[in-house]
Amino acid sequence: MKKIYNLIISLLIPQLAGGIGSVFTVGSVKDWYPVLVKPALNPPSWVFGSVWTTLFLLMGYALYLVWTDESGKSKGRAYWFFGIQMVLNALWSIIFFGLHSPGGALLEMVFLWLAILATIIAFAKISKPAAWLLVPYILWVSFAGYLNWSIWMLN
Repeated sequence: MKKIYNLIISLLIPQLAGGIGSVFTVGSVKDWYPVLVKPALNPPSWVFGSVWTTLFLLMGYALYLVWTDESGKSKGRAYWFFGIQMVLNALWSIIFFGLHSPGGALLEMVFLWLAILATIIAFAKISKPAAWLLVPYILWVSFAGYLNWSIWMLN
């Protein structure tokens, strides 16, 4: 029963970060974002929700694998990095969509990317599968960095 509780909490934490970010996204997606000039590789709007939902589930399961690891390895640093990148994840939406600041969001994304990398490294010391589950996340954020930079330059 405890592992089910751990799994539910682990899956909810990233969804909470996504939910916080989405509060600042909803209005801008309807009025501000559609009028921006976007790069040729910009996916259709419906892709973003599906991708982020999947990534948040992968993040949550990665956290679960670290949390339930019984190897006795220290997990404090891994938890801190995970928490930091979750805060930065939500903050990006606030800056980009809430403040309408692609340039500020791009700068923040550099720190987000570094925090994700640090999380992957910290998770790998505890659970290799957990670290691998975060690889799609850093790849998507890398692609999102290109989109963010392009939107900033084009607008």
